[in-house]
Amino acid sequence: MGDDSEWIKLPIDQKCEHKVWKARLNGYEEALKLFQKIGDEKSPEWGKYLGLIKKFVTDSNAVAQLKGLEAALAFIENAHVAGKTAGEVVSGVVTKVFNQPKARAKELGTDICLMYIEIEKAEVVQDELLKGLDNKNPKIVVSCIETLRKALSEFGSKIITLKPIVKILSKQFESREKAVRDESKLLAVEIYKWIRDALRPPLQNINSVQLKELEEEWVKLPSSPPKQTRFLRSQQDLKAKFEQQQAHAGDQSDGEDEEETVAAVDPYELLEAVEILSKIPKDFYDKIEAKKWQERKEALEAIEALTKNPKLENGDYGDLVRALKKVVGKDANVMLVTVAAKCLAALASGLRKKFGTYAGQVVPTVLEKFKEKKPQVVQALQEAIDAIFLTTTLQNLSEDILAVMDNKNPSIKQQASLFLARSFRHCTQATLPKSVLKPFCAALIKQVNDSAPEVRDAAFEALGTAMKVVGEKAVNPFLSDLDKLKLDKIKESADKVELAGGKKAAGGGLEKKPAAKAPPAAEVPPKSSGPPRKTQTGAASKSSAGPSKKGKPTCAVAGKTKKTPESREFTETELSVEVCEERAAGVLPASCLQLLDSANWKERLASMEEFLRAVETMDKAEMPCQALVRMLAKKPGWKETNFQVMQMKLQIVALVAQRGQFSKTSASVVLDGLVDKVGDIKCGGKAKEGLTAIGEACSLPWTAEQVVSLAFAQKNPKNQAETLNWLANAMKEFGFAGINVKGFISNVKTALGATNPAIRTSAITLLGVMYLYMGAPLRMFFEDEKPALLSQIDAEFEKMQGQSPPAPIRSIKKSGTVEEGDEGEEQEEDGGGGGGGGGQDIMDLLPRTDIGDKITSDLVSKIGDKNWKIRKEGLDEAAAIISEAKFITANIGDLPMALKGRLGDSNKILVQQALTLLQQLSTAMGPGLKQHVKALGIPIVTVLGDSKPNVRAAAMTTLQAWVEQTGMKEWLEGEDLSEELKKENPFLRQELLGWLAEKLPTLRAVPGDLMLCVPHLYACLEDRNGDVRKKAQDALPTFMMHLGYDKMEKAAGKLKAASKDQVLAMLEKARAVMPAKPAAPAKSGGGKGSAEPSRAASASRQPASEDFVDNKPEAKKVRGGVAGKKGAAGKKPAAKSQKDDEDRSGPIFILIANAKEQRIKEEKQLKILKWNFTTPRDEYLEQLKTQMSTCFAKWLQDELFHFDFQRHVKAIGVMIERLESESDATIGCLDLILKWFTLRFFDTNTTVLMKVLEYLKLLFAMLNRENYHLTEYEANSFVPYLILKVGEPKDVVRKDVRAILAMLCKVYPASKVFPFLMDGTKSKNSKQRAECLEELGCLIEGYGMNVCQPTPAKSLKEIAVHIGDRDTSVRNAALNTVVAVYNVCGDQVYKLIGNLSEKDMSMLEERIKRSAKKTVAAPAKPSATERSQKEHPTNPNATFLRKPLQDDPNKLKLMYRTYRIQARQNAQHSESSHPSIPKEFQLDLDMIEMDQNRVCELPDLVQHKLDELLEPIMIPEPKMRAISPHFDDLHNSTASTINFVISQVASGDINNSIQALAQIDEVLRQEDKAEVMSGHIDQFLIATFMQLRLIYSTHMADDRLDKRDILKLYSCIIGNMLSLFAMESLAREASMGVLKDLMHGLITLMLDARVEDIEDGQQVIRSVNLLVTRVLEKSDQTNMISTLLVLLQDSLVPTAPTMFSELIMKCLWRMIRFLPETIDSINLDRILLDVHNFMKVCPKEKLKQLKGDVPHRTLKTLLHTLCKLKGAEILDHLSMIENRNESELEAHLRRVVKHSGNLSGLKSDRGNEKTGLRTEDRMSKAKVSDLLSEIFKKIGSKENAKEGLTELYEYKQKYSDADLKPYLKNTSQFFQSYVERGLRMIESEREGKARTQTSAVIPQHGVDFSLSSSNEEVKPAVYYERLKILRQRQGLENTSRQGVGGSEDEPQQRPPISSLLSSKPSVASSTDMLQSKLSQLKESRELYQQEHNAHSHSPTRTHTRSASPAANLDDLKKRLERIKSKRQ
Repeated sequence: MGDDSEWIKLPIDQKCEHKVWKARLNGYEEALKLFQKIGDEKSPEWGKYLGLIKKFVTDSNAVAQLKGLEAALAFIENAHVAGKTAGEVVSGVVTKVFNQPKARAKELGTDICLMYIEIEKAEVVQDELLKGLDNKNPKIVVSCIETLRKALSEFGSKIITLKPIVKILSKQFESREKAVRDESKLLAVEIYKWIRDALRPPLQNINSVQLKELEEEWVKLPSSPPKQTRFLRSQQDLKAKFEQQQAHAGDQSDGEDEEETVAAVDPYELLEAVEILSKIPKDFYDKIEAKKWQERKEALEAIEALTKNPKLENGDYGDLVRALKKVVGKDANVMLVTVAAKCLAALASGLRKKFGTYAGQVVPTVLEKFKEKKPQVVQALQEAIDAIFLTTTLQNLSEDILAVMDNKNPSIKQQASLFLARSFRHCTQATLPKSVLKPFCAALIKQVNDSAPEVRDAAFEALGTAMKVVGEKAVNPFLSDLDKLKLDKIKESADKVELAGGKKAAGGGLEKKPAAKAPPAAEVPPKSSGPPRKTQTGAASKSSAGPSKKGKPTCAVAGKTKKTPESREFTETELSVEVCEERAAGVLPASCLQLLDSANWKERLASMEEFLRAVETMDKAEMPCQALVRMLAKKPGWKETNFQVMQMKLQIVALVAQRGQFSKTSASVVLDGLVDKVGDIKCGGKAKEGLTAIGEACSLPWTAEQVVSLAFAQKNPKNQAETLNWLANAMKEFGFAGINVKGFISNVKTALGATNPAIRTSAITLLGVMYLYMGAPLRMFFEDEKPALLSQIDAEFEKMQGQSPPAPIRSIKKSGTVEEGDEGEEQEEDGGGGGGGGGQDIMDLLPRTDIGDKITSDLVSKIGDKNWKIRKEGLDEAAAIISEAKFITANIGDLPMALKGRLGDSNKILVQQALTLLQQLSTAMGPGLKQHVKALGIPIVTVLGDSKPNVRAAAMTTLQAWVEQTGMKEWLEGEDLSEELKKENPFLRQELLGWLAEKLPTLRAVPGDLMLCVPHLYACLEDRNGDVRKKAQDALPTFMMHLGYDKMEKAAGKLKAASKDQVLAMLEKARAVMPAKPAAPAKSGGGKGSAEPSRAASASRQPASEDFVDNKPEAKKVRGGVAGKKGAAGKKPAAKSQKDDEDRSGPIFILIANAKEQRIKEEKQLKILKWNFTTPRDEYLEQLKTQMSTCFAKWLQDELFHFDFQRHVKAIGVMIERLESESDATIGCLDLILKWFTLRFFDTNTTVLMKVLEYLKLLFAMLNRENYHLTEYEANSFVPYLILKVGEPKDVVRKDVRAILAMLCKVYPASKVFPFLMDGTKSKNSKQRAECLEELGCLIEGYGMNVCQPTPAKSLKEIAVHIGDRDTSVRNAALNTVVAVYNVCGDQVYKLIGNLSEKDMSMLEERIKRSAKKTVAAPAKPSATERSQKEHPTNPNATFLRKPLQDDPNKLKLMYRTYRIQARQNAQHSESSHPSIPKEFQLDLDMIEMDQNRVCELPDLVQHKLDELLEPIMIPEPKMRAISPHFDDLHNSTASTINFVISQVASGDINNSIQALAQIDEVLRQEDKAEVMSGHIDQFLIATFMQLRLIYSTHMADDRLDKRDILKLYSCIIGNMLSLFAMESLAREASMGVLKDLMHGLITLMLDARVEDIEDGQQVIRSVNLLVTRVLEKSDQTNMISTLLVLLQDSLVPTAPTMFSELIMKCLWRMIRFLPETIDSINLDRILLDVHNFMKVCPKEKLKQLKGDVPHRTLKTLLHTLCKLKGAEILDHLSMIENRNESELEAHLRRVVKHSGNLSGLKSDRGNEKTGLRTEDRMSKAKVSDLLSEIFKKIGSKENAKEGLTELYEYKQKYSDADLKPYLKNTSQFFQSYVERGLRMIESEREGKARTQTSAVIPQHGVDFSLSSSNEEVKPAVYYERLKILRQRQGLENTSRQGVGGSEDEPQQRPPISSLLSSKPSVASSTDMLQSKLSQLKESRELYQQEHNAHSHSPTRTHTRSASPAANLDDLKKRLERIKSKRQ
C-alpha cells in the first residue's frame, strides 16, 4: 500500500482528501477529535471543511465511510456554517449511505439528516428525502420513509411539512416491495397521530385492504395528541419548557397544545385541486335557461357532480356563479333552487378564499330567498351562505346583511339574524371590531322589539353570540337602551353559545363579573394573543402616558363601565320651574334669588356677583346645573339689557358647565340665549366661552349641531357669522372626532349664499378648517356652487394644503354619552388600518345614492354587446349614472361583472374607458368599494400586463385610486394577487411588483396570504426580463419586513439548488436594507388625538408610518434608529446610535498594503466582475460591498449602502471632512471610492449628485497636490460614468462635471481621456454628445493633435460625422472642434475628416472662414470662435439689445469653453514636460512663474532697428510703405507681459491673484508707467470681476480658507480699482458691458452680509462705497448711464433683492446730478436708446405694479433733467430707435417738452437747414422703405442680384445711418451671408479703383467709432488702416483676429460685417469682451514665451485713440527708450 510517511504529516483536511483510504480514515478520526474540541461554533477552522463534508459521507471505502459519517455528524452538530452543506450532504447520505448493508451506517445517515433538521434545514432534508423515494433501489426508499417517520415523530408536524409527504404516500402503498409498503403504513400511522382525520381524504384511493389495516391501527392510537420531543436550535426555550414538564410530570398545557396541533393542518391543504371549468357540459348555459324544469335540473345535476370535489382549481367562475345565482333568485321550482344553493355551497367550499370575488353578488340573492318557508330550501340556503361567509369577511358582507334587516318579511329577518349568529361564532375580537359590530347591534336591537317571536329569538341569539365573542364590556355600550329582562335573555343566550372549534372566547371570562367591578383596561382581556393585543396595549399605553389627547383619563372601555351611574344623569329629564327654584334655593343665598329679576340693573348685577361666588365655591356633586341655568333664564333672562349683567350671566353659564354635571337638558336651556349674544360686540366673547364650556361638557359634535341650527333659525347676520367663527376655532381646539358634517353642510351652504359678506367669509374660513381634517372629499359637497364662490373656497383650501391639523387642546370633560365615547375609539380603530383605510368616517358622512335600480339588465347587456360602439354607449351610460349620483352606495347590481369583461376588451379604447369609469366609481363609492375588490379590483391588476404603456399607466392610476379608498388589506387577502404574479407576463410582473414595493412599507400588518406571493417573487428574481428582476429585487426588502427573513429563507429552500443560492444571496442583501415596520401611532406617541383618523382621509393620505413622527421625540428615535432592525424598542436604537457615535471617531478608511494591487490583479484574472455596466446590477453592488468591508469603517459602509439618500449625503460630508487628514488611506481605497461614486451617478437625487461632485472636485485637487496619477483600472471604472453626467439637463451639474474633467487631465493623461470622450459622443443624449465634442475641442486646443487616439484621422472622421447631427448644439460643437483642429494643423484637417456631404462641408468651410485663425503656430491655441464673436456677433443687434449675461446660452458656452481652455493651459504648464509642447515655451513660462515681482520682463530687443520702425509713419501724406514685421513683435512683447499678469488676477489661487494685483498696482501708482495699461482696461476689469465672483461664490463659502486672506484680496482689488479710476483717461476706456459686470460685482459685494460678519469687513464695505462713487465720476458718462439703466432693468425682477435695485437707483440719481456738467460730452442718442429699451422691457404699467414707485420716478427724473438741459432739441436724438412712432419714450418726451413750453416756439426757433433736412428725412420714411424693398427684391432674383447689391452699397454710402436690420431679420442665414459677402466684394473693388482718391475712401472705410474725435483729426489713422488692408491682401496680416496690443477703445478698425449693414455705434457686451479678452490672455502667455519668431501671426495696430500719428510716434519712442534702459 505504500509508505505511511507519505501522508502521516499532512494536515487533517488534506488527509481527508487523500487517495489512500487509510489516510482518509486517519483524517476522519483526527477531524472527529478536532470537531469535538473546537469550542467556538464560528471558528474559521470550520470553513476549511465546508467542501469536504460531502466526501466524508460518500467515501467509497465502507470502513472509512463509517468514521466519515461520525465526523460529519460532529461537524453538523458543532459548526455554525454547517447549514450550507445540507443539500449536498443529505443527497450523498440518501444515495451512498442508505443503500449500505451496515445498520450502523444507516443509523448515522438518519442521525445526520435529523441533525440538519435540528439546525433549521428541515426543508432541504425533506426535499432530498422525498427525491430519494423515486430511487429504484428499494433499500434507499425504505430508509428515506423511515427517516421521514422518525423526523415527524421527533420534531412534529409544525417542523416537518406534511403536505408533500401525504401527496406521495398513496403512491408508496402501491409499491411492489413489501418493505416499502410496511414502512409506508408506519409512516401513515405516525402522520395520523399528528393530523388525525385530515389524512383520510388523501388516502381514500388506496387499496381497501390496506385502508382497513390502517383504520385498525388508527383506532389503537391514544386520543391524546403527540408532543414534539426534539427541538430546533431556535426552539431552546420550548425545549427547556418540555424538559421541565417531563421532570414535574406535569401536563398543564395539554389543552393549549392540543388546540395548536389540531389547527396545524387543514385537510383541504393536503388535497389536490381539481379543474372543473373545462368539464362543464357545453350546453349547460343553454339548458339552464330552458323552459322545461327537467332540462334545467339535468344541467344543475351535472354541475353538482362536478362541484362535489372537495378542492377546486382557481379560474373564472363568474358565468357559472351568475347562472346559479339566477336560479336561486328567480327559478320558481324550489327543488332547483335547493340544488343550485348546494352547488354554490360546494363551489364556496372548494374554492375557499378564491370564491370571495363572487360573494358580494350572491349573498343579497340568498338572503332575499330566505322568504321561502320549505325547510329543505332554507337548509340548502343556510349551508350556501355559511360556506360563502368563510370565503370572505363579515365587513364585506355587512351592507348586504344590514339591507335586509329592515325587510318586511319576518323569515328573512330571522334567517339574517341567525346567519349573523353563526358568523359571529367564527369571529374573534380582532375580526369583529366595534366599527363592524356597532351597526349590527343597532339593527339587532330593533329586532329584539319585533312583533314576531322567531325574529326576536334570532336577534337574542345573535347578540348573545357577539357578547360571547368580544366580551360583555364591548357589547354593553350598544345595549344601553334595553331593559333588564332583555339583557338577561341576551346573557342567557351567550352562556349557551358554543364557539367554533370549542375555543374560549377572548373575553369569555369577563361576563361573570359585575360590570361595576370591571378590572382596569390593562388587564382586559386576561387571555389574548395575536391581533386582539393591539387594542389592549394601545389603551394601556395611553393611560400610562398621562391624560391622553382625547382627555379620557383611562381606557374608554373601563371608563364607560365605571361611569354607568353618571351616564344616566346625561339623559336627565326636564325639571319644572318650581323644582328648579326649590333646588336653587338650597345652594344660592336668598338675597341672590330675590334680586335676580329686580328692575334696578345694579341690584341685578349684585345678584349675579353673589350667584358667581356661590357657583365658584359649590361642590361639583351638589351643583344642580339645570336649576341654576333655569334661574339665569328667569325674567329678564336672555333679554337682559345691561351688558355688564349679561356678561356676568354668560360667565356663570361657562362656570356651571365647567364645574358641574352639565347635561344636554341644561345646555338646551341656555344655548338659545348664548347664540343670541354671540354676535354682540360686548358680550360675544363671554358667549363664545360659554359655548366652548358646554362643548367640553356635552361634546362638541352635539353642541355644534345645536348652535348652528339655532343661529341659522335667526336672521341676525352678525350672530350667524360669529357662530361659524366660533365653530371653526372650536374644531381646532377639540379636534374633529364625531363631528356630524351632514348636519352642517346645509347651514354652511345657506351661509355661502348669504348676502352679508361677513357670513360668507366666516363660512369659507370654517370650510378651510374642515378641509384640514377631511381633505378633498369636502369639496364634493360644494361642486354645485357658483364658479366665483367655488374659486374662493378653492383658494381657502389651497391655503390649507400641506398643513396638518393642530393637536386638540380641549377634550370632552366626562365620558360623554356612551355613544360619543365609542365614536372616538371606533375612529381610532379605523385609522389604525394603514394604507389609506383611515378615512372611512369622513367618507361615510357623504350622502349616498343607491344606483342599483339604474343598473338594468339592458345596460349590462349593452356593455357586453358584440358591437364595440354599443359597448361604448353602455359604458358612457354607466359613467353618466355615476356622475349624476355623485356619491353612491356599494350596491351597483351586475355592473362589476360587466365592467370586468370590458377590462379584457380587445378594443383598447374601451379598456381605457372602463378604467376611467372605475376611477370615477372609486371616488363616488368611497370605502364601500372594499366589497368589490375581488370582483373588480383584481381584474384591474390584470390590465397592468397590457402591452400598451398608456393602458398600463391608466390601470396603475385606477389601482392607486381604488387603494386610496379601500386600503391594502382586501387586496392582499386570498390567492388572487399571487395568481396574478404567477402569470409570466413581464409587464404585469414589473408593474405589480413596483406597486407592492411602494405600498408594503406603509402597512403595519398584512394578511398571511402575502406568503403565497413569495414563490412567484422568487421566480421574478430570475425572470428573463431585466426590469422584472430589478423590480423583484426592490420588492424583496418590503416583503421581508412583513414576513420576516426566516419565512422567506424557508420558502427559498424549495427552489432548485442554483436558484436557491442566488435567491439566498439576494435575501441577505435585502435583509441589510429592510425598512422598519411603521409603528402603530397609539403605541409610539399616544396618538394624535381625535384629529388623526379623519386626517387620513385627506387628499394626501399619508401612510401610517408618517402620521406619528412629529408627535413625540421618542417616536422619532424609533424611526431613526430602527433603520435596519425590525421592531426594536425605542430605547435600543438610542443606545445603538450612541455606540455608533463612539465608533465613528476612528479612521474611516483602513490602509491595507497592496490591497488595491490585489484587486487589480483579481479583475485581470477575471476572478471578480469587471466594473462595466449600463445600469448597476445587484451583483456589482454586492461585490463592491465585499471589497469595501476590509478597508472601510463598518459604520461608513452602512451609511454608504443605506437605502435613505440622506445617509449618503451625510457619509460624503464625513469623507470631505477627512479627505486631507486621511489622504493616504483615501488614495489606497481610491478605486473603491470612485466605484461607489459611479453608483451614485445612477441616482436621480440632485442633492446627492451635487454632494458627490463637490467631493470629487476636492478629491482630484488633492490627488493633483499629491502628484498621484490614476491607474487604468481606476480610470476605466470611473471616467465613462462621469462622462454620462456631462449630459445632465441641469446646468449646475454639467458645470461641475466639466470642472472635474479639466482636473482629471492633471492626474490622468489627456490622450487617455480622449477615447472616453469619443465614446461619449455616441450617446443618445444630445447634450452629452455636444458637451463631449466641446471637451474634445478643448483637449485638442490644449494638448495638440497628439491627444487624438487611436489616430487623428480616425478620431476626426468620427467627430466630423456629428456635423450632420439633428441637434443644433451638437452640430455647433462638432464644427467648433473641427475648427480647433484646423487652428492646430491647417488645411490638413480636410484630409483627416474624410468625405463629408456637400451640405456639411459647406457648413464647415463657412465656419472655418468665419472663425479660424489663418496661420498655424503652437498647438495650444484657443479656438478662434471666441474672437470671431467679437468681430461678427451672432446676432447683429446684440450690441443694442443689452440683455443680461444669462440670456444668451451660446455666449455662456463660449465663456465656459474659454475657461476650460484656460484651465487646461494651467494644467499643461504645470506638468513638467509633455510631448506636444516645445521645450522653449516651457522654459520661458517657468522663468515667469519663478519671478513674479518684475512688472514687465521683456525679450532682448537690441537688434531691432528703430529708424526702420519710425519711417513708414513719419510722412503725413498717404504713401504706401512696408511696415517692418518687427513692429508687431515689439508691441506684442510689452502687451503679452501685461496680459500674463492680468490673467493671474483671475486666478483661483488667492496668493497668485494678490501678487498679480500688487504688480499692477505698482504700475498704476506711477503716472509715467500707468499708460502701459491703456488698451488693457477692459481686460483687467474682466479679470477683476471674475475674481470678485470667485470670492463671492467659492472662497467665502469655503470654511477652510482663512477669511483674513480673503479680506487681503478684497483690499488689493479695491486698492487697484481706486488707483485705476483716479486716472480719468484710463477710466474712460472701460466699455459699457464691462462696467455693467463690474458694478454688479461691487454692489453684490456691498450687500454681502458675510463680509460684514468678518473682522474689518465694515472697512471693506466702506472702501467699496468710495470706489463705486469714483467709478461713477470717472467712467465714460454715456457708458455709465447705459450700464445703470441695464442693471436697473435686470434688478426689477421679483427674484432680485430689493436692496440691489435701490443701490442702482441711488447711483442713477448721482449720475443725474452730474448731467448739467456732462451733458455736452455724453452720447444722448445712445442713452435715449437705452431708455427706450428699458421702457419696452419695463413699461409704465409694470413699474407701477412694483412695491415702490422709485424706479418710475427715477426714470422720469432722468428724462425730465435731459429735457430741461436740451429742450426741444432732445427730440432730434431719437435716431437710433426703430419705429419711433411706437416708442413710449418719444410720446413721453413730447409731453415733457410741451409742458415746459418749448414746443410752441420750436418752428420759429428752428429755421436752420439741418433741422429742415431732418424733418424732410422723417417725411420720406415711407419712400425709403419702398426703395429698400425694391433693392432686396433685385438681390433675391438670380438675374438682377449683382445690380441689387451695387444699389444697396450705394444706398448705404448715401444714407450711412440707414438700418437694414428689419429687411434682413426674416431672411435665412445663407442670404444674410451672401449680402455681406457681396457688399464686401464691392467695397474691395472700389477701394482698388480709388487708391489715389483717398478722400473718397474716407467715408467708406473710415467710419469713426471714437466719439470724441473729429473727422479731420482721424484722417492719418485712416491712412494707416488703408496700409493694414493692403497688408492683409498680401497675406501679411491675419484678418480673423485683432491685434493683441491694440486699444480696445475702438471696437475694430475695419468695420465688421454687421457694421456694413447697420452703422449704429456698437457697444461690446460684457460677454463679447469676456470671451475675446480671455482668448487674448491665453495667447499672451504663448507670445511671451516666443522671443524670436519670424512667422509671428499676431499683427498689431498702433493706438488710434490719439489725435495724430505724431502722438503715436512720441508714445512709441518713449516706450522704446524705457525698454532699452531697463534691459541695460
